[in-house]
Amino acid sequence: MGDLTELKLRGRTRYDILRAAVGRAVDEADPIGLLAMGCPEDEYSAEIGTIVPRVSRASGPDDVRRILHEEFKRWFDEGMAGPEEAYASLALQLWEAVLEFRAG
Repeated sequence: MGDLTELKLRGRTRYDILRAAVGRAVDEADPIGLLAMGCPEDEYSAEIGTIVPRVSRASGPDDVRRILHEEFKRWFDEGMAGPEEAYASLALQLWEAVLEFRAG
């Protein structure tokens, strides 16, 4: 296999690892309370799909917090999403995952 193809495969694997880390953190945080209400385990899958590409390019935990809030407002509404500050702890977790992703 050529070097470029290997890099793409390795990059995809790292991206998949980031997606899994974000998924676990979001599910654990259950920011909208959907899992606690008995919704399916993959309830946040669509949201995670739009969060991961954005947080992978984030500039820091504050940026991640803003992204999370924007995405949850977009998928639900501002009332359900709550205040941006509510995403601070989750943002720190995701920022650590992003740093690991970038370190590759």
